[in-house]
Amino acid sequence: MNEKDNKSRKMQEIQMLEQSLQNLILQHQMFQMELSETQAAEKEIQGSNEIFKIVGQLMIKTDKEKTKEDLAKKKKLLNLRIKSLGEQEKSLSEKLESLKKEIS
Repeated sequence: MNEKDNKSRKMQEIQMLEQSLQNLILQHQMFQMELSETQAAEKEIQGSNEIFKIVGQLMIKTDKEKTKEDLAKKKKLLNLRIKSLGEQEKSLSEKLESLKKEIS
């Protein structure tokens, strides 16, 4: 493989990595927003005696303690996903920088 083909292949790989990185960043932002909403819901139920949950087009009264547990589990899962995405972003960024250095 000649140097021109090799450089072209690396440029394509850089573009693919940049797209993957953008997708990861978007996912990270979505999970971060969902985490913020979950934290706001946790805070909101602190001072409430009655809790309602929206299911489809209905609003149904639900157990406060069960809702607290569900929100805590959801928050834990979201934090894990956010951490995992952060690690993937870091790894992709490092690989991207390495490829860019090889080309220059």
